[in-house]
Amino acid sequence: MKIKNSLLFILVAFLVISCDKKRVFDEYKSVGNNWNKDSIIAFDLPELEQTKNYNLYVNVRDNNDYPFDNLFLIVSMEQPNRKTLVDTLEYKMAAEDGTLLGDGFTDVKESKLFYKENFNFGIKGKYKVKIQQAVRQTGKVGGVKELKGITDIGFRIETLE
Repeated sequence: MKIKNSLLFILVAFLVISCDKKRVFDEYKSVGNNWNKDSIIAFDLPELEQTKNYNLYVNVRDNNDYPFDNLFLIVSMEQPNRKTLVDTLEYKMAAEDGTLLGDGFTDVKESKLFYKENFNFGIKGKYKVKIQQAVRQTGKVGGVKELKGITDIGFRIETLE
């Protein structure tokens, strides 16, 4: 029985690993129970080939405590030449009935959100990505100080092949 279980485990592990051939970088960081508007999540990226293009994603894990339909993020990418690319992004996080979008069987959902498609790291050296939440309630000027329901923020790079 132990051999049968071991073989099943090895088969499942092989399938999981082989299904993720495009992954170049994939890292998550916890934001705790609430994501403070001043908290910046940073990722130091590995040096990547300048001759290849990549798809870049922001990954978000959220739960039923997330009170909004959308998520607004400020994502900045610091390049080795000290130039910084800054984008303000909006992502749909819930269906019209309030059900969270994303993958997952429990109340925790994981969303893989496009950041940059077919991106080329044309400058040799280290890149750094910083992500900050920029959610605001309708009709209010100040941002949401403590954003509930977001548990982890991740950054992922995939090859196009």
